[in-house]
Amino acid sequence: MQVSVLGAGSFGTALAKLLSENGHGVRLWCHREDLAEELRTRRENALYLPKIPLPATIAPTADLEEAASAAEMLVVAVPSHVVREVVKTARSWVRETAWIVSAAKGVEERSLLRMSQVIEQVLGPEYASRIAVLSGPSFAKEVAAGKPTAVTVASTNPHAAKATQTTFQGKSFRVYTHDDVIGVEIGGASKNVIAIAAGVSDGLGLGHSSRAALITRGVAEISRLVVRLGGKAQTVSGLSGVGDLVLTCTGDLSRNRTLGLRLGRGEPLKEILGSMHEVAEGVRNSISVSELARKAGVEMPIAEQVRLLLHENKPALQVLNDLLRREAKPEFWS
Repeated sequence: MQVSVLGAGSFGTALAKLLSENGHGVRLWCHREDLAEELRTRRENALYLPKIPLPATIAPTADLEEAASAAEMLVVAVPSHVVREVVKTARSWVRETAWIVSAAKGVEERSLLRMSQVIEQVLGPEYASRIAVLSGPSFAKEVAAGKPTAVTVASTNPHAAKATQTTFQGKSFRVYTHDDVIGVEIGGASKNVIAIAAGVSDGLGLGHSSRAALITRGVAEISRLVVRLGGKAQTVSGLSGVGDLVLTCTGDLSRNRTLGLRLGRGEPLKEILGSMHEVAEGVRNSISVSELARKAGVEMPIAEQVRLLLHENKPALQVLNDLLRREAKPEFWS
């Protein structure tokens, strides 16, 4: 299959490498021509995925028309806040028969749409049955290195899910199918917000018990939102929920946990963001996930406190104290 990956950050590059090694023809679209030229000449993405050789069968390009028009499967792996812009620009070149795979995790600000909804809105309802969502615990560096990884792909159309599963399944990359797009996407967007809280806890030196509590109560928050929006509670116990949440809250390669860790140690947010090459999606999504929860009438106290920490300069210790002083409740409530 001819596959085009939109986005040459660490995850997009890792997916391009995986797909190429699976035997597919791969174009990797880069936002900048200088990056595309570097990938062509050095066969390495030194900025986003250093020391990982890229197969000669990957064709880097900064020409979006070339990438979109050639694709039998189009993989959207750009940061969530630019998905609409990139897909809108590519729209006129996307084949009517192309499968569309969203590998972006987030909820769009203002519209509060999930990424698959944004893509469908831009491309048109005729593409609804051709969209799938890829999510799960998968650090780019480990995927690119061929470390054993398991993810899930969700679609309302079982044929789209199966096509994506078949295309991505590799020797060390296992893909499961699912029909709960809502649950998979909300899990992927929310876990980044909870991971910032877990990082702050570690940065403050609060210990393993604190981190475990944040992860577990984060699962409860995500579950409430998923169910209220029409998804399945069971999905949150799977790869795109608990799996991705645990990885992002505990792994040293997690950008969101690292950002929280540095915040907990006292570094200003502006300096942290200025030193990062890639986007920590939880920063923007702390706003959109919190807004979506309020709109749905769902309590997500951890997500709300992360929003206050990041965007209203609330002190980290005050965030902790306010979470601990909340009204005592049963562990499970809706």
